Amino acid sequence: MKLISSFLCMLCISFPAFANDIEQAKPWLERLSTSLKTLNYSTSFVVVKNNQAEPYHWLHGVDDKQQELEILAQLNGPRRDVLRRGNTVSYIEPEQDAYSVSSAYLSGPIPAIFSHDIEALESSYRFISVGRSRVLGRVAQVIRIVPKDSHRFDHWLWLDQQSGLLLKMAIITRQGQLLEQVQFTHLDVTNDIAESLKQLQSAELPSVSDVGIQNQQDELFWHVSWLPQGIEIIKSSRRRVNNDKTVEFILLSDGLVEISVYINPSNIQQRPIEYASDGATAVFSQIVDGLEVSVVGKIPLETAKMIADSVGPVATNSQ
Repeated sequence: MKLISSFLCMLCISFPAFANDIEQAKPWLERLSTSLKTLNYSTSFVVVKNNQAEPYHWLHGVDDKQQELEILAQLNGPRRDVLRRGNTVSYIEPEQDAYSVSSAYLSGPIPAIFSHDIEALESSYRFISVGRSRVLGRVAQVIRIVPKDSHRFDHWLWLDQQSGLLLKMAIITRQGQLLEQVQFTHLDVTNDIAESLKQLQSAELPSVSDVGIQNQQDELFWHVSWLPQGIEIIKSSRRRVNNDKTVEFILLSDGLVEISVYINPSNIQQRPIEYASDGATAVFSQIVDGLEVSVVGKIPLETAKMIADSVGPVATNSQ
């Protein structure tokens, strides 16, 4: 509790005098979803982890045909733009062929579930309204998304009282340790869409490939037998690497958190566990009985190990 109290003090959150005065959390999350989909806005934010900050610029708009338009640009290092026009998402990177996938949302630091049906999280998380704070000179409502088990992290959201949009997000351990945060540095809500989005309306985008086909399920030799409540297999695939090595991939998600599992036979029978953390992202790898399993996701290392330990061969029916 001492760590959590210190964190709350650092956030400068004000609490109402009576519990009944605390506004309900779910309507705020529903408002966030509506605002993300329907408003025209230009924002800048930084992802802060491991004492490093990665800046982004994000544009969103809705044209006169009610089609959503988005541009997410990473500002440091080689230029990487992600564009969305309706249900087509295009990736533009230097020295790589541009490509498009079929998707209704961008893949980036802001979880896509925030602009979709927040009820999908209710089986695994509780929504708690904490109080009010101040971010970017704006009054913000602070909402906690708290897992119902110990296998995931808390997400704290600061929502602009005026627009309902996100001003800040933090990923916190159950002990109150700050792992990673997204801090918005600029927010403009406008009546008209930005000029860059007007150009996107008529831009020639790469044709849609099958890379982004959702719920792809290849037949695998291995499976994960334990997962935290609410986490499901989104897609799976099996690929041959270097013509002599087959790697199986399983993508898991509960809507808020995505977890990647990589499985492949190894010439090594045993190897000590290897693990690392990048902000909130755990990277866990082990080789047991000639099978290498790697787990990557914004989850505690203990959870990653439990998922890796549960990997086993798919049962086959014998006559």
